[in-house]
Amino acid sequence: MRQPTSQAVVAWLLTAVYYFYQYALRTAPSVMLPQLSESFALSSLGVASLVGVFYYGYSPFSLVAGATLDRLGAKAVLPAGALLAAIGALLFGTSSVGAANLGRFLQGAGGVFALVGAVYIAANNFPANRAATLIGATQMFGMAGGSAGQFLVGPIIASGVPWQSFWIGMSVIGAVLAAVLYFTLPAKVTVERHDDWVKGTARALGIVFRNPQSILCGVIAGLLFIPTTILDMIWGVRFLQEARGFEYGEAVIRSATVPVGWMIGCPLLGILSDRLGRRKPVIIGGAVVLFLCVAWILYGHPNSIPPYMMGIVMGLASGAAMLPYTVVKESNPRELGGTATGVINFVVFTLSALLGPAFAWAMQTISGGGHMGLEHYQTTFQPVLYGVGLAIFLTFLLKETGPAMRPISTTKNWRNT
Repeated sequence: MRQPTSQAVVAWLLTAVYYFYQYALRTAPSVMLPQLSESFALSSLGVASLVGVFYYGYSPFSLVAGATLDRLGAKAVLPAGALLAAIGALLFGTSSVGAANLGRFLQGAGGVFALVGAVYIAANNFPANRAATLIGATQMFGMAGGSAGQFLVGPIIASGVPWQSFWIGMSVIGAVLAAVLYFTLPAKVTVERHDDWVKGTARALGIVFRNPQSILCGVIAGLLFIPTTILDMIWGVRFLQEARGFEYGEAVIRSATVPVGWMIGCPLLGILSDRLGRRKPVIIGGAVVLFLCVAWILYGHPNSIPPYMMGIVMGLASGAAMLPYTVVKESNPRELGGTATGVINFVVFTLSALLGPAFAWAMQTISGGGHMGLEHYQTTFQPVLYGVGLAIFLTFLLKETGPAMRPISTTKNWRNT
């Protein structure tokens, strides 16, 4: 079995750091909702909608990211994505609602290239029997950024640092990251193509979209992401303050334990899946534990188990949401790995983009615009449980694609990607 080159390893690591960065951008607003509400003169519903604009950029640009990576390679695409996210951070740090909306959109549009790029590099340069492990490790970097966006940013904001200064600083970091990616990633070897760029891209997207396994993977992953992307990363801190009575600092720490659990669960479940040579049993097992965790968080007593334990276990179990990314890659032609990842990302975050405002509207309606108590949160987020249950059912319909079901394939050399 051919081993990945050092260039491929460095490329994957840099792209994983890029994913860390974009996840920090994604989650940071959750610990500064009161400041955003005051600065922009927006209600809770308005701020939640503003934060959710991230997904309106992230979702459609998933398709762009996958197709352009397959066509142009990592060096031509990833630095531009990082720079786009940096510009978005700068715009979000203004006091203009219009600029902040555009900035949040650009953060999503630029940030999506990180995960798709990391999966693209892993799919083209590492052995097939390490696929779930590498994708899980990529998500570990992302969730480390998600945790930093809450656990580290929360104390920074609480200490009195203006939230605008934070976003300007993140913009500078993003620009530096874009430069490092540009000067480090090797260029793609040009392959002569005789098909029209637009027609070729449309054909690739058509192949992936017409594969029922692709849509199944996207829906399953999307339903398993909702407990973290919406319940925890947008509403987690407020839920713990308003429904459970925790102080701000404690609420931030407890909410941040969920992405910490992801950091453990994503690579761990990926390794387990690769060792078993199966994907479906690990997805189902993780989803069942996730269901129980969400049920306890909504209806259980917060002091009946040790502090922080439930958040970590929930995060660990929800790491199963990354395994459909491996399945979709294995269910489509290898040369369309970037496109397949873009398609599943599109489905996953279209769900988040649509359901984020829906949950905010439901919360506003159920609470009557007044104080939001435990019963309001329980009624609003009960559908999250139904979604995880549906994901478990749909997983039984997936075709198993693990290494135990097929011969182990060799890898391509980085220079040919």
